[in-house]
Amino acid sequence: MLTNYTLLITGGTGSFGNAVLHRFLNTDHFKEIRIFSRDEKKQDDMRNHFKNPKLKFFIGDVRDYESVEPVTRGVDYIFHAAALKQVPSCEFFPMQAMKTNVEGTQNVIKAAGQNKVKKIICLSTDKAAYPINAMGISKAMMEKVAIAESRNLQDTIVCLTRYGNVMASRGSVIPILINQIKNGVPLTITDPNMSRFLMSLKDAVDLVLFAFENGNQGDLFVNKAPAATIGDLANAIKDLAKADNEINIIGTRHGEKLYETLCTREEMAKAEDMGDFYRIPADNRDLNYSMYFSQGERSMAEIEDYHSHNTERLDVEGVKSLISKLAIVRKELFAEDVDEFLV
Repeated sequence: MLTNYTLLITGGTGSFGNAVLHRFLNTDHFKEIRIFSRDEKKQDDMRNHFKNPKLKFFIGDVRDYESVEPVTRGVDYIFHAAALKQVPSCEFFPMQAMKTNVEGTQNVIKAAGQNKVKKIICLSTDKAAYPINAMGISKAMMEKVAIAESRNLQDTIVCLTRYGNVMASRGSVIPILINQIKNGVPLTITDPNMSRFLMSLKDAVDLVLFAFENGNQGDLFVNKAPAATIGDLANAIKDLAKADNEINIIGTRHGEKLYETLCTREEMAKAEDMGDFYRIPADNRDLNYSMYFSQGERSMAEIEDYHSHNTERLDVEGVKSLISKLAIVRKELFAEDVDEFLV
């Protein structure tokens, strides 16, 4: 589909950026892939790992428009992944989350419009649906800003993706549990009845690519994913490791939900089922509220949210089958020699 284009990945040294590089760097889809981030050490590690002349690195911060704008010049497509993502840290530093996730996104979209980028895909999270924590609130505002900005752009299409926790991504629960098993200490889980969507890095990249291929102005895309409880996840990892570590329940942390919602009831009322994905078109009504108040949605009361308590629920055996394909599980528990981002 793509040849001879330039791609920019903001926050590109993270798990998502690495997965995209493994998917596209050695293909003819892009003549140049730009990595934009703040961390020079991670950029140097990536540069030495890939050693590919198509890969270009730019130091900067999405909060700083003056560093964002130049890197978008000559770019055809943007995957905007730069964000503050950790729920507890965002709870204690909410303005930092707003500056990066909201103002940073506006800077990237503004620069993309200024330089006539063809399309930008902004990555969001299930925590943006009915948000109760600072990270989710900042991401919900990011979505609103992206959709609002999209209404004013003629040459640049802005789309969004929203997905749940990516298994084995940096700072997520699976690497923590594996590390605790290897160190022979108790496994710490918050609430065994908490449920979470289970997605791989490949699923996350597939969702972004689907939005990339099918997205119209202001569209939000969600992929359908199975879920499991945290208790079943911990027991599945113990079984795979043949470990007997105790499980300690530490209780719900700051800003955590019992289950995560990928699509709200209000979004499901207008969602388009596209097989493995939902498309939620942007609400393009203007500030003329008379139409809004005179015409509602009678069937709204019959519609359910799409969340991790009512999606396909995996048991321990199902979780074992799913996570045993992950590179970190194969490397750390099965002692296989596999690349971290190829599975």
